[in-house]
Amino acid sequence: MAISVEGVTLAIIIGTLAAIVYSLRILVLLERRMARMDENLMKISKVIVTEERTIEGEEKKIERMFKR
Repeated sequence: MAISVEGVTLAIIIGTLAAIVYSLRILVLLERRMARMDENLMKISKVIVTEERTIEGEEKKIERMFKR
């Protein structure tokens, strides 16, 4: 049972399409992972900013105490 030229061509096209679909799936998964990483970095940076503000406020209080 030999495969004809049309069968080989069809198999190559289907294999190529399957590879493209799989690659797109991987790209979507990576994009979602990167989006989650960005969200986590934003949360961490917000926490750092609030901590820095409280530290600066405490430093100002200490400086006012020593100026008196």
